[in-house]
Amino acid sequence: MPLSPSAATPFTALPLAMARRLWRAFSTGRVFSALVLLVMLVPQTPHLRFALTFFAWALGCAYLLLAIVGWLLLRDRPPAARWGLPWLVLLASEIGTISLLQLLQLWQPGTVVHFSPLLALPLLASACLGSLRMALATTACATLVLLGGYAMAALEGMPNGWELTMQTALVCAGYFVVVYLTHHLAQRLAWQERLARQNHHMARAQAEINALIIDKLTEGVLVVDASLSIQQANPAALHLLGHTSTDALTLHAKEAWAPLRELVMHCLMNDQAQDARMYLLHAGQAPIGLYVRVWPSNQYPAVPIPTEALDTSDAAEDTQHSPLTTQCLVFLEDLRELEARLRTEKMAAMGRISAAVAHEIRNPLAAITQANALLQEELHEPTQQRLSRMIEQNAQRLAHTVDDVLDIARVQQQIQHNPSVALELDSTLASIWQEWQAQDSSQRLGRFSAQCPGMVAFDGEHLRRVVVNLLDNAQRYAQGEGCARLQLSTRRALDGRAWLQIWSAGPEIEASVQQHLFEPFFSSRSRSSGLGLFICRELCQRHGAHISYQRQACADGASTELGNAFIVHFAHHLDTSPGSTANLFDS
Repeated sequence: MPLSPSAATPFTALPLAMARRLWRAFSTGRVFSALVLLVMLVPQTPHLRFALTFFAWALGCAYLLLAIVGWLLLRDRPPAARWGLPWLVLLASEIGTISLLQLLQLWQPGTVVHFSPLLALPLLASACLGSLRMALATTACATLVLLGGYAMAALEGMPNGWELTMQTALVCAGYFVVVYLTHHLAQRLAWQERLARQNHHMARAQAEINALIIDKLTEGVLVVDASLSIQQANPAALHLLGHTSTDALTLHAKEAWAPLRELVMHCLMNDQAQDARMYLLHAGQAPIGLYVRVWPSNQYPAVPIPTEALDTSDAAEDTQHSPLTTQCLVFLEDLRELEARLRTEKMAAMGRISAAVAHEIRNPLAAITQANALLQEELHEPTQQRLSRMIEQNAQRLAHTVDDVLDIARVQQQIQHNPSVALELDSTLASIWQEWQAQDSSQRLGRFSAQCPGMVAFDGEHLRRVVVNLLDNAQRYAQGEGCARLQLSTRRALDGRAWLQIWSAGPEIEASVQQHLFEPFFSSRSRSSGLGLFICRELCQRHGAHISYQRQACADGASTELGNAFIVHFAHHLDTSPGSTANLFDS
């Protein structure tokens, strides 16, 4: 809890470091004060044979000796709030010596020397390092000694005695004011130093916690200033950027960082938060996909100024003469991890829906189907039998929809446990094509064109499921006769990525339908669950592939007729042996 001025009582000792500094200053000042006192006694040396003069010199030398001893023994031991005996003896001897020397001047022959200003040092020491009661008591003692001596001299008929007494009274009253103000100023400074130390420790602890949190974040964090220099970067950010150190690092260091540099500059110019998906293209390396969010900070002076100690006009003036700078906070996320997390969340939601469907629909549906089967044995009229068959057909349709929904949970289970392996694309697709055609050779007509030898990263069962779903969907909507109505083909793009295409002749899919092709439970047919293409997309994303729809001619170029093509672009991969799981992805 922050300290407040009221919490610092008059009896509160100063912070040790502050008290030590002040006590050293007072100890050194006491030695100089003793030397000054002896120098002030020099004009009275002609009267050294006079007893009072000799006594004054002896008292001054004793005071110097005591000041030196106190400096040697006590300079690093400041007094506590309640002064102990050594410090009280030192204080009493100092005030007594100066006051007595001042009173001796009343009976000294020759020039009168005023020693009372030297009382300021012990009075200030008691005001700064002691309690208010002690400071006022010390001032009162010095006042009583001086006023008592001057009053006695006035009663004995000293010229201008009462006038000097009044002057001394005024000086002592000033001492009271100075001691009171000095004590409160010292306590105020002590409170501010305690508060500053407490804030310093809190800020230091918070900075260490923040640094620890940022370093442990899996998300990359950058702090970039207006000149695009990276002021701070955590290990995750350096890893995503493909760098190892932040020493004199700027966003101009690598050409591959151009998209990130442009996004930060756009944020600085518009003073608005920005976010974007981008790919950093390093020479000889696969693209690094990032999701980047940038927030601008408020402008502040480049050199922080403690404006809380200034008034409003001073703070405004200092701000005008201080250069302003702006920093950006940049968060970097790996696109693959982000998309994987989103897929996991979506599949988890679908799994919960599937469980609810299994409990709420499947059991009542089985009871309906069984009851209808028993009822059919008792029905003889054609109209009643027709109604019973309608119940049976719709129950089967509903059961099929439930199976499709529950299939989402099974796909989720497969996605979590089936890693990507190296598959020979053409031979795997040839086996899937033959198996698919063998199930209904009279209806499942088409061409298979394989021109992409080499490996791809996928799971064999997942690839079979994707291809079979796409072939079933294409065969269902294909138009025309013979093998020209459907085609499965493979090719390799200019960047080396393999892709497969399932093409079917037919009218173009409506634009309104194209926008939702891969969304769950969306279908242009009333009797479809709309989960087939959604499952294909989820399986492709699991293995770093991308599925899309295009209106184009078939891949082999045998016909210029436009049709509906579903294309799967596989992830970059390295040459490896079939079935291997090592070094599959290059991106």
